[in-house]
Amino acid sequence: MDKPLSTREVPEQFLKSALLVGHIPHRALASDPRVSYALYVPPQYYNSHGAGVDSARAKLPLLVSVHGTRRYVYDIEDLAPFAESTPCAILTPLFPTGLDGPNDIDSYKQIRSKTLRSDLALLSMLDEVAVRWPEIDTESIFLVGFSGGGQFAHRFLYLHPDRLAAVSVGAPGRTTILDDEQNWPVGTKDVESLFGKTINKDLIKGVPIQLVIGDQDVKVHGGEEFWTWVRQLKGQRGAGSGAANNAEKYMFMDRGRLETIRNLRDSWKRDGIEAQLDVVGGVAHEARGVRDSVLTFLRPWIKNHSGN
Repeated sequence: MDKPLSTREVPEQFLKSALLVGHIPHRALASDPRVSYALYVPPQYYNSHGAGVDSARAKLPLLVSVHGTRRYVYDIEDLAPFAESTPCAILTPLFPTGLDGPNDIDSYKQIRSKTLRSDLALLSMLDEVAVRWPEIDTESIFLVGFSGGGQFAHRFLYLHPDRLAAVSVGAPGRTTILDDEQNWPVGTKDVESLFGKTINKDLIKGVPIQLVIGDQDVKVHGGEEFWTWVRQLKGQRGAGSGAANNAEKYMFMDRGRLETIRNLRDSWKRDGIEAQLDVVGGVAHEARGVRDSVLTFLRPWIKNHSGN
C-alpha cells in the first residue's frame, strides 16, 4: 500500500482508526524527511457530511501555525477547540534545529538557507494534505506565526501572497523590509535571483494582515551582554564573506520586538500595505498571551471563507 490513503477511500466509521481525523501524528515530509508536520482534523466535519464530502461544498479551511525558535509543539493541542468550533483543520510544521549545521536554529525563518527552502517545504506539505484530505482547502490557507514563526510568516507572505487567505505575524525579532537596496533577509534586492520570482505588492495588499504583540515585549532577547559575547565568539571563529556577511547582519538583535513590529508596520504603510496592529496589554513575549487576539482576528475570515 504505497499509495497514500485518502478520506474518500475510508468509510466514515473507520476514519479515526485510520488516523485520518482528530489528532494526526507527525508525518515525515516525503520531499524532505528531515521536516515533519502534524494535523488536527475535526471529526465532526465528517460526522456531519460523511467521508468523501461532495466536491461542490465549500472545503474545510486550513489554519497553518508555524512554531517559534523553541519549537513548542503544544499549538496543535491548544488550537483543537478552535478547529472544532469554527470549524477548520490545523497544520503545524516542525522544522528541527541542526538542519544547516550543529548550531543552526534559524534556517527555516529565513525561507532559504544552505540546505532548506522552508516555503517550498510548506507547499509540499499542502500538496500531501490535498491528496489525503481532498475536503480540506490547501490552495488558500490561513497562516499564523509567533516569534520565529512570525519571521517565517511575513517572508512567506512576500513570496506567496496568492496562497494566503489571511496571515497573522506575531512578535518577530527580526524582519525583512521591502527594500530594494539591501539583500535578503534584511531587504529584498536579490529576491528574484534567490527565489526565481518577484515580489507582487498588489497581491500582498489583498491579503488581510494582522501584526500582534504584547505591550511588554520590549526586551532584546538575551540582553546586550549576550549579543556582545556572540559577536566576540563569531570573531574568534572567523567571519564569513558575501552572502554570509548579510546573513550575519540579519542575525543580531539590536532592538525590542515592539519597536521592530511597529517599524515593519510603518514600512508597509509607505508601500500602501495595510496591516492591523494589535498590542495586547500585560503580555511579554508569549504566544499564548496573544492567542485570543490572533483567533479573534482570524475567526470571521475563516468563517466567511467556508461559508459558515
